[in-house]
Amino acid sequence: MIRMFLSGFACLGFIALSAMFLIWWERKISAIIQNRMGPMLTGFHGTLQPIADTIKLLLKEDIAPAGIDFLSWWLAPFFVTVPVVTAFVVIPFSSSWVPYDLNVGVLYICSITSICVLGIFMAGWGSNNKYSLLGGMRSAAQIISYEVPLLLSVLLVVMESGTLSMQGIVHAQEHGWFVFKPHLAIAFVIYLISSTAEVNRVPFDIPEAESELVAGYHTEYTGMKFAMFFVAEYTNMFIVSATAATLFLGGWQGPFLPGVAWFLMKSYFLVFFMMWMRWTLPRVRMDQMMSFAWKLLTPIALLNLLISGWFMLKV
Repeated sequence: MIRMFLSGFACLGFIALSAMFLIWWERKISAIIQNRMGPMLTGFHGTLQPIADTIKLLLKEDIAPAGIDFLSWWLAPFFVTVPVVTAFVVIPFSSSWVPYDLNVGVLYICSITSICVLGIFMAGWGSNNKYSLLGGMRSAAQIISYEVPLLLSVLLVVMESGTLSMQGIVHAQEHGWFVFKPHLAIAFVIYLISSTAEVNRVPFDIPEAESELVAGYHTEYTGMKFAMFFVAEYTNMFIVSATAATLFLGGWQGPFLPGVAWFLMKSYFLVFFMMWMRWTLPRVRMDQMMSFAWKLLTPIALLNLLISGWFMLKV
């Protein structure tokens, strides 16, 4: 019991620090790509800027717009934030440090993170704002669509390893990471694209496209409620990257360094890749995004699954 409480507090502390670090890191990455300096004034190279932003958001007034559906509007930030926090339960940071090694860990993490779309839709629905409602509906359509190829790629990993345990999948890669196998390399690419869409990142950030939706579903939120959406987005980025590192890149396995160091390096490298894509690629149109999911990614993922399954049966 004590170990579970300590693991819980450690995860919460890691989530808070990781979110602040990722916010600062993305600002610096975008600045480098755009030939700017980025945050510089608050601390060394702006390292204290996330703390200043947190204090600012804590001090801002919590405004509830007129005509909202109060229950949906108030609960939406929690439906977005709580699932990504509870997803840490099954993330194996090392061979000995995993909060709880569920024998259905993959199923748990896929199901619990899917709840976030409900919170986003509740935020749009409850805001009494047509732009927020459109952003919420776009997000629901996008996330549900891209979950299909994402789950098909994850299913292939489960078939290859023969287990739903996250720790068991890491152990199944002791003799070689799954990403080095051709059919799983295809699944890895599909997972990366789909997970980028799942966390609403460019080129798939249509639900909060500022050009026509004025930030979309969280337009009517201020103070810490807005901060909860912000923290959830960056925490979700880490979750999908950590899941990818576990499923395809051998998790905490690696030479010389401790397992947790390898795990964090792999996870943050994938987060960096998502940030790099955000500041490099243009945003696609809604119809292009949906067509890409249903007409290209899903058929490729399904075909890859069927061919791989046929070879497994033959062997």
